[in-house]
Amino acid sequence: MAFPETTTRTAELLTLEREYCSFGDTVHYLEPPKVFVNCDGSYLYDEQGTAYLDLQMWYSAASFGYKNPRLNEALKRQVDRLPQLACQYLHAEKIEVAARIAQYCEKRFGVKGRVHFNVGGSQAIEDSLKIVRNATGKNLMFAFMGGYHGRTLGASAITSSYRYRRRYGHFGDRAQFVFYPYCHRCIYGLKPESCGLYCEEQFEKLFDSEYYGVWDSKASASEYGAFYIESVQGTGGYVIPPADYFRRLKATCERHKILIVDDEIQMGFYRTGKFWGIENFGITPDIIVFGKALTNGLNPISGIWAREGLIKPELFPPGSTHSTFSANTLGTAVALETLKMMEEEDYETLVNGKGAYFLSGLRELERRHPDSIGQVDGLGLALRIEVCKPDRITPDRELTDRIFYEGLAGNLEAGGRKLGLVLDVGGYYKNVFTIAPAFCITREEIDLAIELLDQLFRRCTRK
Repeated sequence: MAFPETTTRTAELLTLEREYCSFGDTVHYLEPPKVFVNCDGSYLYDEQGTAYLDLQMWYSAASFGYKNPRLNEALKRQVDRLPQLACQYLHAEKIEVAARIAQYCEKRFGVKGRVHFNVGGSQAIEDSLKIVRNATGKNLMFAFMGGYHGRTLGASAITSSYRYRRRYGHFGDRAQFVFYPYCHRCIYGLKPESCGLYCEEQFEKLFDSEYYGVWDSKASASEYGAFYIESVQGTGGYVIPPADYFRRLKATCERHKILIVDDEIQMGFYRTGKFWGIENFGITPDIIVFGKALTNGLNPISGIWAREGLIKPELFPPGSTHSTFSANTLGTAVALETLKMMEEEDYETLVNGKGAYFLSGLRELERRHPDSIGQVDGLGLALRIEVCKPDRITPDRELTDRIFYEGLAGNLEAGGRKLGLVLDVGGYYKNVFTIAPAFCITREEIDLAIELLDQLFRRCTRK
């Protein structure tokens, strides 16, 4: 691979960054921050040309691989044809993307709906909150502990981590957070094979009495407009719920006129082996929020699908929300090409096949390192490694951090060459590697990933 010449070396860049860049984003979770200069397929490259196998692909935004030639060409064509257009006007790609997503939902769920665009995931969450409030008149929401929906003010209010709110004053509309069915760490100390979905039962019990604070049985009314869910928890550690959990939850919410908003920003577009992650669990949400992989990270767009009764023009009229760059021409051109790709190739079979192969490798890794790995699990190519002490339940954040840093040092070895490994850390205790490889990853690259992970566990447990 040919690398572009750089006029400023990494050390000089880091010196400038320390003086002139805000530290308010997440770059300085790693010290010193890592600088990359190129990418291709499943790999990132540093200035020395060292290849880093990426197992998180920009938090699942680049699901179709770095420098995907077909998507890059779609972007280049649009740059030469219609690169800019104010969002108060129409262009073909916006309409076609909206139609394809809405038609898919109508076919899959049997429900007519419409699509509304924005730029980033948090902004789409904000739009969904507007739709819920507008349709229900309610400004309180339920959300899950361990859930993550973004860091704008409205999205932070329904994201369970207090760390994201602590510096910004009182959040009067903060969600009521409900225990998630995290079976490996059941808050009630129960086992999934015998619990009878006890955690969902506890949510149901909130509606037994007005004195539990969420329901007035005489008026058949609640202050809560919607329950925000993720089909698989993303930042929470790729936690996969029991198969019947969401069916029970949906029934409870329907009885009490509470909408279900499904955040598919990380799991949408086949990350879990289905177009929408929620399809694995047999319910129809009222609203779906999407983003990330729709444009493979190129000129991003996000958006929501909502059923007709919530978003019809008479209820959600022009000007209800606005973003200068929503449905931008470059993003929608790539999104349209992405949707065409997904229609032409059987991604359900592809992702589930590669996911099963990768998960079998992770289970072998778990057998090799029983004193360090408490659990591996996966759905499609959303995979997890929970790093624990020898009791296989106590989180080992220190070991997780060592492995993460060592992977980015770029001094692993395989096949006679130096390599690095890009991992992402999530989970309630920051002890989970959330693995989201590119869909184009080969079986040979999956084998390499297992080999590199094995090296890291061996090297870092010795330390």
